[in-house]
Amino acid sequence: MAADDLMVAGRRFRTRTDYEAAQRDQKKIDTIKAKMDLDDPRQLYKLFSALQSGAYRFETAVGTDFDDAIYEEIEKMKKRGITAANAGGFSENKQKGKLNRNKGPATGALKAAKASKAKVPVVSMDESPGKTAGEKESSGDGNRLEEYDKEMQQQILNELRKREKRRKWIIAIASIIAIASFGYFGVYSFFSARTSMEYESLASLKGSDVLAAGNQEKNGLFLHKQSLALPDVLDEYKTLYEKNKKLIGWLKIDDTIIDYPVMQTSDNEYYLDHNFNQEYDKNGSLFLDYDCSIYPSSTNLIIYGHHMKSGQMFGQLQMYAKESYGKKHSIIQFDSIYEEGTYEVMYVFRSQVYNEDDLVFKYYRFIQANSEEEFNSYMEEMAAMSLYDTGVTASYGDSLLTLSTCDNSQTDGRFVVVAKRIK
Repeated sequence: MAADDLMVAGRRFRTRTDYEAAQRDQKKIDTIKAKMDLDDPRQLYKLFSALQSGAYRFETAVGTDFDDAIYEEIEKMKKRGITAANAGGFSENKQKGKLNRNKGPATGALKAAKASKAKVPVVSMDESPGKTAGEKESSGDGNRLEEYDKEMQQQILNELRKREKRRKWIIAIASIIAIASFGYFGVYSFFSARTSMEYESLASLKGSDVLAAGNQEKNGLFLHKQSLALPDVLDEYKTLYEKNKKLIGWLKIDDTIIDYPVMQTSDNEYYLDHNFNQEYDKNGSLFLDYDCSIYPSSTNLIIYGHHMKSGQMFGQLQMYAKESYGKKHSIIQFDSIYEEGTYEVMYVFRSQVYNEDDLVFKYYRFIQANSEEEFNSYMEEMAAMSLYDTGVTASYGDSLLTLSTCDNSQTDGRFVVVAKRIK
């Protein structure tokens, strides 16, 4: 297929792989449109909520265009006073005429169905003490168990006992599943609530001098097999650093839930399921790749975090798939414990964790650029993968920040936001 033929929904794609991904996105969009009436405010809000939660995942700009279109329609409805809370009223008004037209025939059909309902014959039992509830079912045709021969009576009783046993098993299994589901939900809610409260408490300690008075000596860090004399910890983070010396910085994006401490250890495993207080927590923590150096700073600082359904950690990061959202949230604040830093979003893309021997660009291996040629090569790779053009570029010598979280749209998928330091 010629390059000119690699088009989907008005978008041209460079490779066959990207083209096929775009076709998958278009098929997914067609399915959504077939299932939903996008002129119905209530259904539109329902779809918008599903897109926000990550229920639908897109791989290419075709999906991003659709996502943006839904976002823009929601904004238009808000301006007209249609919100998620009152959208149902507008939907009901829209359907009122149709419902009234159908009311008469539907009622007649219902009466006809009731009039023609057939009787289901069952056997009537004596109310004897030893019989189960199933054995006491009454008959629509008036037959009693005694009217059958003994062999038939026994077969009927055996069948009823089997049914009753199956019914009890189904109830027991359903009860166990319900208890397990409520238990899981309870545990999930507990960790989610605890995480929210703990990080709110930690945020309140920024700038506090509690516990910081005794930390007057110069800090030292054993990094990359070299003992380095480090700057003083910023006053704003001294108290937090005293609570946990694995603290490496703080990440904040305005108007989002992302406002968390960033940790770093000698591996990339511990903070997958531990919080700032070093307690087990399925939310984990945001953490800096163990190969990154905060001082002196690596070319690219990579921060990982879970994509939690509650929205915590990097649960909202995939909102950057929408270009309109990216423009409104283009500034990221990341302070190391030694200096403040402000970054501007440059690239947004989807990738995955590859096998070691795969000859592809692996964004998570880009930590230090040792030459201008190497740096420019990295930039070209990410620019080609980016879902949209932010207009922001970087040159050799610039410092970068990469935020990475899971992406379920593909096997071992990752959703990535790359930003350039501007001050």
